[in-house]
Amino acid sequence: MERLKSSARLMIVSDLDHTMVDHHDPENLSILRFNALWEAKYRHDSLLVFSTGRSPTLYKELRKEKPMLTPDITIMSVGTEITYGNEMVPDEGWVDVLNHKWDKKIVTEETSKFPELTLQSESEQRPHKVSFHVKKEKAQEVMKILSENLVKRGLDAKIIYSGGMDLDILPQGAGKGQALAYLHKKLKAEGKLPQNTLACGDSGNDAELFTIPDVHGVMVKNAQEELLQWHAENAKSNPKIIHADERCAAGIIQAIGHFKLGPNTSPRDLPDLLDVKLEQFDPAYEVVKIYLFLERWQRAEVDDPERYLDNLKAVCSPSGAYVNAFGVEQSLYDFIGKLKECYGDQKGKQHRVWVDQVFPAQIDSNTWLVKFKKWEQTGEEQKGCFTTAILSSKDVKPSQGLTWVHVHQTWMNGSMKGQNLVSLM
Repeated sequence: MERLKSSARLMIVSDLDHTMVDHHDPENLSILRFNALWEAKYRHDSLLVFSTGRSPTLYKELRKEKPMLTPDITIMSVGTEITYGNEMVPDEGWVDVLNHKWDKKIVTEETSKFPELTLQSESEQRPHKVSFHVKKEKAQEVMKILSENLVKRGLDAKIIYSGGMDLDILPQGAGKGQALAYLHKKLKAEGKLPQNTLACGDSGNDAELFTIPDVHGVMVKNAQEELLQWHAENAKSNPKIIHADERCAAGIIQAIGHFKLGPNTSPRDLPDLLDVKLEQFDPAYEVVKIYLFLERWQRAEVDDPERYLDNLKAVCSPSGAYVNAFGVEQSLYDFIGKLKECYGDQKGKQHRVWVDQVFPAQIDSNTWLVKFKKWEQTGEEQKGCFTTAILSSKDVKPSQGLTWVHVHQTWMNGSMKGQNLVSLM
């Protein structure tokens, strides 16, 4: 949040499993469409928040499996942990809030009296969350009696049932909705309350997100019965909450358009990137566009390769340099000349390329320095590079696009093996 000097234009607060991430989409197209839109049009002045029931351990596992962006804020363990940035720095103020009338030892004692409850894995047991599995037909009865017992023991706890099997016990002040309310309060105190907030979910533990005042909400098409039932009983007449016609991240994109929160056409939805004519210089969009082109090039999805190569050469400086992640320098023109050798080398494979944390900084009237992470995934293997690029607007019009002057890459940990020519840009 510190990188924004004023209020975020948009804050998206999204659940992960079956909301941002579609586990039934082997090509990950839904989330990749969102990624391209966010980095091209929102990253520089908006906030991305992932709100998940996953513990930090399972959250990190998911990041290795799916093409996920890096959020500005992460809410984990059903709203009991709030962290910031790449380093996932914990919010100590939130910890203090949750300690009120909470004793994990007492919760453990009381839940041990219910044979219907099966403890989830050790990684899912957190300082302010105790998690179980319970059969659907037993859930309501267990929740009623357990809640009464916890009150008798002097605790102020809440029980959340979601996914038709997961039962989480948290401090009363915890939960995805309360975590969002806490963030809103914190941002407001700093004079940075977002202009708009969009909450996105699919299951029962997401319902609280939609109760926060002045928040837009989207239940994705594949939302579970428990969330749809909550909506029917509590918020059916609320025009700020919609049930999307699209699954997962595609439903989030739909909601952005429905509520008129900003651009909602992903660069991935454009069949021909060469036809895009911008009215003003947009370095983030240029970065997203060129790496989407490289993905299509490797997948042999470019209808007119020669035309694309000519266009790529036209947006690169004749004296432009490219330093790959091995430290080898060559001219950008030489790189383009060798692209023909790699055309279609990933055809028929589950190969995708995306960029993350695209941050442009204008360093003079004609020049931008852009820093970002470039990722590619083939099957289950992910590889990434830290990338710095210099782009220039000298002697070109916005409709022509910025000129690439310099590209420099550095390996991210564990990404040094098996690279081909295109992978190195």
